[in-house]
Amino acid sequence: MDELIARLVAEIGIDQSTAEKAVGIILDFLVKEGPADKIQPLLAKLPGAEALIAKAAGEGGGGGIAGMAGGMMGGVMGAGMRMMSAGLNMGQVQSVARAVLAYTREKVGEDAVGEIVAAIPGLSQFV
Repeated sequence: MDELIARLVAEIGIDQSTAEKAVGIILDFLVKEGPADKIQPLLAKLPGAEALIAKAAGEGGGGGIAGMAGGMMGGVMGAGMRMMSAGLNMGQVQSVARAVLAYTREKVGEDAVGEIVAAIPGLSQFV
């Protein structure tokens, strides 16, 4: 996951801590919303993913109104709100989501990621 975090810092211009939170939030979202039979093999191929998920899940919705709303909403919008409460703007949220899925495609394969995206309602419009 260090490679992905470094890419986000370099390409999107966010700090390492925010990048780690954002990746954890996205992976946590995939675990909660995606098909378990597809997510677990994906996570197995992404060393360090479980630690980022645990950290994101432990932080809950984040701070402030946006964090509370994200925690209550769930789904794609909830994950976006959680990332915004972590300090990202809407453009950065989309850029991070696209970068995480692109990285995942590199490591796991297009077919596996495509099946996950297709199984989560509304996700395809954001990535």
